[in-house]
Amino acid sequence: MTLTFDPVVQFYDFHPAVDDFRTAVLQGLTQPQKAIAPQFLYDKRGSELFDQICMLEEYYLTRTEVQILQDNATEIAKLLGDSVLIELGSGSSQKVRILLEAAPQVKTYVALDISRQHLYESCKALMQDHRQLETIAICTDYMRSFQIPDLPVLQNQRVGFFPGSSIGNLEPDEAVEFLKNLASVLGSGALLIGVDLKKSKEILEPAYDDAKGISAAFALNLLTRINRELGANFNLDHFSYDAFYNPIGRIEMRIVSLKDQVVQFKEMSVPFAQGETLRTEHSYKYSVEEFQALATKAGLQPKQVWTDSQQLFSVHYLSW
Repeated sequence: MTLTFDPVVQFYDFHPAVDDFRTAVLQGLTQPQKAIAPQFLYDKRGSELFDQICMLEEYYLTRTEVQILQDNATEIAKLLGDSVLIELGSGSSQKVRILLEAAPQVKTYVALDISRQHLYESCKALMQDHRQLETIAICTDYMRSFQIPDLPVLQNQRVGFFPGSSIGNLEPDEAVEFLKNLASVLGSGALLIGVDLKKSKEILEPAYDDAKGISAAFALNLLTRINRELGANFNLDHFSYDAFYNPIGRIEMRIVSLKDQVVQFKEMSVPFAQGETLRTEHSYKYSVEEFQALATKAGLQPKQVWTDSQQLFSVHYLSW
């Protein structure tokens, strides 16, 4: 761990070591169904590409969640009170700005993200507009077990903010365990969480495989990162990307090998057959009732839910 004090931002670095990334990648590539956890998509370039995805016409999730937050900001602000606001997956901090504007009584903000440089830069930019806000940036893989530093400024009630429907990246039983652990980390508090709703594949599939190819670039950047950090020799011209809706209730995103080929690592060789897939993400979609049942199973109590007029997305307020 390293700790950097900036005139505005306190920065804690719990970023997974390269060895952890290497282990995760090599283990993922030796499974019968090759898969790498989605958090590893978010190096600096991956985070920048995801910000571009959020601006696409097809990608309804961001603008719909933003509209829900804006439409209900006053009510949400009352629920937040003067709690410590802890955001998981802070990204470019677009959504939390809505909450901070509506809730000036919030004096402490904690941002968690796995992309070190993107996290630091976004927190610095946020603080230019909120100079009185105590800001703590924690670089960590929050999808795994994690802790928050025991600081006096964090002793107030904590409210987690988990936008973007990232909970959908987890299998339902994993989501239950994640919520249990999150409640334990936050202690006595609450959670404001974005959850994508079920809808037709005609809406879902273009959202995750856009016409401009930015979603594809985002996924394939993972191979570029593996080459750069782990010394592999993926040839991106020999892979493609696709996303499709599985009727069990999830979008499946994957990298597809275009030919029989072998990728070299220092430790091993990884064969790919033509048409073989490397899973990068699953994104489960829930009805309001399904997600509330899942949260209840984790020991959280649904208190409020907001949706948009088209029933595309939901934001839930849970307590325990």
